[in-house]
Amino acid sequence: MPTIFYWGEDEFAINQAVKNLQAKLLDPNWIQFNYDKINGDRNEAIIEALNQAMTPVFGMGNRLVWLADTVICQQCSEDIFKELQRTLPNLPENSYLLLTSAKKPDSRLKSSKFIQNQAEVKEFELIPPWKVEEIAQRVREIAKEVGVKLTPDAIELLAESVGNNSRLLWMELEKLRLFKNNSAGTIDKKDILSLVNASNQSSLQLASAILKRETGKALELVNELLNRNENPLAITATLGGQFRTWAIVKLKIEEGEKDEKNIAAAAEIANPKRLYFIRKEIQSFSSKQLLATLPILLELEYRLKRGAEPLATLQTKIIELCCLLVT
Repeated sequence: MPTIFYWGEDEFAINQAVKNLQAKLLDPNWIQFNYDKINGDRNEAIIEALNQAMTPVFGMGNRLVWLADTVICQQCSEDIFKELQRTLPNLPENSYLLLTSAKKPDSRLKSSKFIQNQAEVKEFELIPPWKVEEIAQRVREIAKEVGVKLTPDAIELLAESVGNNSRLLWMELEKLRLFKNNSAGTIDKKDILSLVNASNQSSLQLASAILKRETGKALELVNELLNRNENPLAITATLGGQFRTWAIVKLKIEEGEKDEKNIAAAAEIANPKRLYFIRKEIQSFSSKQLLATLPILLELEYRLKRGAEPLATLQTKIIELCCLLVT
């Protein structure tokens, strides 16, 4: 389709996809005549992009018009919608209109429904940090794209090291590719340990320390995370997701559920084999205890959004969680 729509909060991944699209569609000798990037936050800019996309290609290759950061799927006047209806179905075959937005399309809008039908739509949402299997799958995909072969252990360690940071993942994979000097060699766990510049401290390790009631270690971890400029709300989101997973798994076990796939589905765990380790982590806790952590984490999120001092607020709630989980 001549119309393409990329949306999501993973800005770096979107920019990488745009670069790939440029390389695929544009003739480098004619790029200055056939490529336009237009900021899409004004109606005038939208009209300009639509008009440019209808302009015949000059020279060789295709035309690409990038309407960046567009709000067209959040708000769209009737006049703009009519222009969309008039333009998108009639774009020349070798002229492409690319729309990008950090925000999820509002499915209630006529413009969103129309673009969904007319465009090739791809989502670039950040993977929640606690969804380790999805992050590992993302590592596999990008490694293949970059041309790096990784052992299973290396994939697991790299996923743990970079989390859902797409920019860091690309940088580390490019470093690993150069290390192997484009050879067919496979990167193993030892290579990751020696080459990947990643701290051993993570929000998931913080959640584990809290669960083990290792208050001192947990306070040290949160201090190091903040010193690394980790977003306090991102830390809180990871804690919330991890404790939610633990609570749901324990609840299903106490309900007598035996089917691992059903438990995994309820807790949104992609790989049921991971349940073996989760069961061991939470075996000494009740679902009541684990569920009781969620209101504390919700209050933590509320206070941070209201402007509370991050370090003191996180420390207070971490101590509260550790005390709650005493068996």
